[in-house]
Amino acid sequence: MITIVIAEDHQALIDGIKLSLEYEDDICVVGEALDGEMLLDLVRKKRPNLVITDIRMPKCDGITATKIIKKEFPEIKVIAFSMFDQSEAVSQMKQAGASGYIMKNSSLKKVLEAIREVHKNKTFFDDAIATKDSITKDEIVLSSREKEILRLVGEGKTSQEIADILFIGKSTVDTHRKNIIKKMNIYGKTDLIRFAVERKYDF
Repeated sequence: MITIVIAEDHQALIDGIKLSLEYEDDICVVGEALDGEMLLDLVRKKRPNLVITDIRMPKCDGITATKIIKKEFPEIKVIAFSMFDQSEAVSQMKQAGASGYIMKNSSLKKVLEAIREVHKNKTFFDDAIATKDSITKDEIVLSSREKEILRLVGEGKTSQEIADILFIGKSTVDTHRKNIIKKMNIYGKTDLIRFAVERKYDF
């Protein structure tokens, strides 16, 4: 039996994963966490075979939690899952000790494949991620100003607040935001905010 703890700050997503896995005879979800601290507590109590964790979580992010889990329980396998397929996040999770990385919109078939492959001491990285994983930071060039703005977006600042902090016009901030969205191949304001929060691990 593959015992699993799921960490994700959206309960609906946890419920969806649990529902998908409940008919699998060889898999059992033994715990769920809404933040990184809850995840670490659960892992210490339940000692699951495998952890599926989001990268961006309150209190303790998935990368930090993975490092702690692998240090305390090197036998426990970790699969990261995220809305974004940026190579930097994949690289950070690999370095932290994760054996797999899948997208949140992955099919049930792919999720099951990832769980079973990683449980067998193999690695599993989503095809879409594997393609981009070879891209270096130098190939995706953000200007120092764009990085500055992205960092502030990740802190939850509005365009006007960013403009005030950097002493530039709001229209200039908006232009930079559009350029970042285009360069990173992401969609819209909401995804930019989520991307910025995850991207902070590169700064």
